[in-house]
Amino acid sequence: MSFIRKDGLFERFFERRSYLIMQYNNGDITKREFLQYNYDYMISENARPFLKIDSYEKGMYNYQYYNGMAKYYKMLAKEVRNSKKHSRYYNYYLNLGSKFYNQKDGSILSILKLINFENVSSYFIKCDSNSLKNRLYEIVLEDKKEAIFHSKSERLLQILKENGIFSSGIRKSLIEDYINERY
Repeated sequence: MSFIRKDGLFERFFERRSYLIMQYNNGDITKREFLQYNYDYMISENARPFLKIDSYEKGMYNYQYYNGMAKYYKMLAKEVRNSKKHSRYYNYYLNLGSKFYNQKDGSILSILKLINFENVSSYFIKCDSNSLKNRLYEIVLEDKKEAIFHSKSERLLQILKENGIFSSGIRKSLIEDYINERY
């Protein structure tokens, strides 16, 4: 496992991440395909999150890992929702997704602490989904490329407010099409 952590890990990760974002923005892949490719990449790399986040790169890596896993398992839950094995697998996948979402929020917080909450903006975003309205917010690292996070965590929201980086009102997301595309 240690050979995966050596030189090139972050370069490959950020290059692949930017490539998938570009493909999505160009309309070459759907959100579902974006999520599947992200999951496939993490599996092919035998990715594991870092236990200690002591750099921006490790934080972003963990965020992408947990976010990708959370969305992947949420997608699987939707697929089995109306199947014969509904409750068993549906609940299993939902619980896994929730676990990964919580860990994703922890990664966001670790990144924010590393950068001392500087050059960060955050705000609630407009959503097509009724269940996300007035709950989903965006966190943007102003001086980092493609560093846009989303969360519904009440705990993280409180920390953003305590650090004076949460703006009132609702704004359009910087990645509105992605946010509002169903998968």
